[in-house]
Amino acid sequence: METAQVWIGGTWRAAETTGEFQAENPSTGDKLPRKFPVSAWKDCDAALTAAVEASHELERVSPENIARFLESYAGEIEKAADALARAAHEETGLAIKPRLRDVELPRTTDQLRQAAQAARDGSWRRVTIDKERNLRSCLGPVGPVVVFGPNNFPFAYNAVSGGDFAGAIAAGNPVIAKAHPLHPYTSLLMAGCAFEAMKASALPKATVQMIYHVDPETGLRLVSDARAGATAFTGSRAAGLTLKRAADAAGKPVYLEMSSLNPVVFLPEGLRQNAQKWALELADSCTAGSGQFCTRPNLVFLFAGDAAETFLHEVAAAFQGREPHALLAASVQERLGESIDALRSAGAEVATGATALPGPGYRYANTLLRVPGEIFLSKPEEFMREAFGNEVLAVTVTTERQLLDALGHLEGNLTASVYSAAPGSSASWGADEALYEKVAPALRRKAGRFLNDKMPTGVAVSPAMNHGGPYPATGHPGFTAVGFPAAITRFTALRCYDHVREDRLPEWLREDRV
Repeated sequence: METAQVWIGGTWRAAETTGEFQAENPSTGDKLPRKFPVSAWKDCDAALTAAVEASHELERVSPENIARFLESYAGEIEKAADALARAAHEETGLAIKPRLRDVELPRTTDQLRQAAQAARDGSWRRVTIDKERNLRSCLGPVGPVVVFGPNNFPFAYNAVSGGDFAGAIAAGNPVIAKAHPLHPYTSLLMAGCAFEAMKASALPKATVQMIYHVDPETGLRLVSDARAGATAFTGSRAAGLTLKRAADAAGKPVYLEMSSLNPVVFLPEGLRQNAQKWALELADSCTAGSGQFCTRPNLVFLFAGDAAETFLHEVAAAFQGREPHALLAASVQERLGESIDALRSAGAEVATGATALPGPGYRYANTLLRVPGEIFLSKPEEFMREAFGNEVLAVTVTTERQLLDALGHLEGNLTASVYSAAPGSSASWGADEALYEKVAPALRRKAGRFLNDKMPTGVAVSPAMNHGGPYPATGHPGFTAVGFPAAITRFTALRCYDHVREDRLPEWLREDRV
């Protein structure tokens, strides 16, 4: 079978390679037959050169034409939906229905269309006018954007179709997509849909380009090249920080989504009333997609006692009763096991799971660990290790002070949640309210999205959404990866026009438009 072609400069061609690779089916562990290239620097160099030319041309393309491309792309994805879902299932092990076909693909086309609408209305530009001084400013495109997609969302975060892609294109930037090597064929099919949409569009031919894989040195060179405008990355903390160091050294903006524990606090009166219900909600959240969501809870806090024991028993029972889905790769299974072993070495006890499962493919038992609050506080940094997958660590505290001290040690997260008694649900519900007033400020500072009585796993594509947070959840707490127009502003530069003649201003800064 021939090695797949890369999409550079508007054409599909053979890659300049340093090697090739094959994806695996994680449900079986078998290698898939298609071969994909590892691009040499020559491919990246060509893509950057073409992207710079496209960025100049895009300055003259109307927002309407950008919007039409994004909408046309969404339509092409819908035409190919069944084939896309089958390919993604084969490469990721994620269920075709409902996950891929009925949830993630519609989310992907929805965010492309939302980005199109944001491109049309131009609200992301943040036009500011000082008529007295004849100063005008707005946000404009930053230039070629390099997008690194993650392993866990083959559509909605794909480098050639996801939210980073959509936001960069909506701002008028060309995108160089670096596909994830765990789902290269899915990325190829998505790029094919984009290619069809590009053929009917008024956009420059190099507005979208895609390579499959590069070696680490080439990736660092790519994000730090003078021609790159910005980089978006979703993945591990180690890889993200390596890219950040290279981009920072070159003075290039890089937007990272990395690790997050997504703490959940269960207050005592509410837990007494809802132990079984809340246990099921936690189990649902932790086992969906085998926990391979950046927003699945990895750390929960509850007060020791009968209600806590009931809750933990119910979570363990739910975990034991569910067959784990395949993990995305052997490396994901290995790192999950290493993280669980490290938590156990620190002093966490196993309530259930904590073992790789036999048989074909890459599966790990749904795992519940627990640790007393005093042990957690004796070495909190060792217990704040992310275990990416179907695992959760429960910390049982004995006092309010112990809980607040534990929360004070938390790093930055994408989300933080508090469950508490409903108003008037019992004579004692007010005790939760008093404690909530102390817990909420401690958590609010540590997360981009703060929730009440709800698991954080779902991320709605809404203008009001913040899918970001303090380090190490992201590289900067002021930005979101989801929600338009806010997500677009990551890929912009502030442009000021001082005493520029009316006919030379961008149309959105002229007198007849403001």
